[in-house]
Amino acid sequence: MLTLQDGQCGLCRHFGEGEPNRPPLVQIRTSRSAPAGMTEPCGHPRNESLRLKVTPISGCAGFAAAAA
Repeated sequence: MLTLQDGQCGLCRHFGEGEPNRPPLVQIRTSRSAPAGMTEPCGHPRNESLRLKVTPISGCAGFAAAAA
């Protein structure tokens, strides 16, 4: 398991933005930990056209905190 810090993708509202209430995403945001090897699409508007896949411990300057 990976421990998440503020500013990392797993705690960002753009992480898996297409399905933000999926149980695994909710669990990551409440427990602040995620399984190693997990990837989700980045839904940040500046990155959307790139169709990026990011890990929960990735990060960028466009971080926006998700509601837990």
